[in-house]
Amino acid sequence: MSESSPLPPVRLTSEAELARDALATPLLSRAARLARWAGPDTRVGAGGELVEEQLPGAADALGLTGDDAAATASEAWRVAVDTGLVEIVDEEEGTVAAGADLALLTSGAPQDVLGVWLTALETVLADASVPDLDDLVDAMDGGGEIDFSSLDWDPEAEAEFLDGVLGNLYLLTVSEGGAGESPVPLPALAASMIVPDDMGEPTNDVLEQVSDAMMRLDDQFRLLEPVGLVDFQPVDETLMADTDEESSAAADEADVSRYGMVRLTPLGLYGLRARLLESGLTAPAVGDLADKGADALLDGTAAFPPTAARAETEQWLARREPLAAARELLAAARGGDAGAPLRRLHCQQALSLVGLAAEPALREVLDDAELGGLARVWLSEHGAADVPPPSEAMIFWLTIDTIAAQLAAEGNSAELQGLVEGLAQQHGGFFAAAWRVDHPATPDVLEAMGRLHPDKKVAKEARKAAFKARSQQGG
Repeated sequence: MSESSPLPPVRLTSEAELARDALATPLLSRAARLARWAGPDTRVGAGGELVEEQLPGAADALGLTGDDAAATASEAWRVAVDTGLVEIVDEEEGTVAAGADLALLTSGAPQDVLGVWLTALETVLADASVPDLDDLVDAMDGGGEIDFSSLDWDPEAEAEFLDGVLGNLYLLTVSEGGAGESPVPLPALAASMIVPDDMGEPTNDVLEQVSDAMMRLDDQFRLLEPVGLVDFQPVDETLMADTDEESSAAADEADVSRYGMVRLTPLGLYGLRARLLESGLTAPAVGDLADKGADALLDGTAAFPPTAARAETEQWLARREPLAAARELLAAARGGDAGAPLRRLHCQQALSLVGLAAEPALREVLDDAELGGLARVWLSEHGAADVPPPSEAMIFWLTIDTIAAQLAAEGNSAELQGLVEGLAQQHGGFFAAAWRVDHPATPDVLEAMGRLHPDKKVAKEARKAAFKARSQQGG
């Protein structure tokens, strides 16, 4: 993901709900229980890990049984230490005590709880990038040191791969028309990291890499689910068994869910956004602009998808009295800079959400060269009486402003091409008059019309008008 391009805005649940979700995650709740279980007789090793003879007691305290009980208790203990729920009192003696952050889970603000959870998340993400224990044991040399070269493992590359996968999953989740709350097939997520964008049919080598990445992700998401980052349906283990039955293979291909499905939880969205912000990326959330000025709203929503822009605007309006909001929006929409037409378009869209209480603000700008046309449109759409007709100069100015905004928002879209064709068809002398319009974007708009219109004669007329407009403006 580019560090300069903002991501689509994410809709987050309230911090209070997220904090409740965090406290309910299996891993953090186990870590808290172990922090309360620990006492004067608890002993840890040099790295803060519970000594082996105390793991059964920790497992019992958590109500765990079975082959994985000790490992699960050990993981929860490490999270308790890393998050400050437990503190090492004496490293030589290996004694511990409840940490200062343990009280935050019961008496802290939602932000405090989420801060503890984010630390737990970092611990688990670090674990997810490490080879499994069996591989590490096999890679140990006679002196007890790990021979990393024999593992074919690059810690930095592994961490970057997992970050990339989670970044893609975040983007799929927040993008308009993306996965949303639906789970994403694991093969698709693996392919997003392996298959080049310009590759038509993946080669066998690439498909093998995707398969390997998919199995790696299966292991990693199993680790990430207990911390509450994802909801995960693992790969069906029967797929790993060799079979000669063609019907079974056909069923496997038809049921993609057998290859694993994953989706970010609301808590996971919060956690990944926090990590993206920490890394320097622009990762907006709906509601970020609610307490800012109208200028920030109009500029900030310029890159938002329509649904998110509307949601952001609704939150902004909900905090303001309608008439005052309308006046603030209109004031922010003024300007002759390159971004002004798009601001006015977003202003018009925002005002469409304001009721008739805003009418006085629109009447106040009827004589404004930049806002008068916009005001007339709003008043007419709301059935207001005594709306003065616009002058021809105002109609042309509003037309140039609208096309400039559409160009900024969508580029050379099919919708804009249809608008250009309609204008040229309905107004035979459009270009003869348009080049005289006193609008900073007039030359660029006319050039775009010449580029977009399919009729060569009309396109040439538009380009000539653009040349005249540029000459008139001294360009």
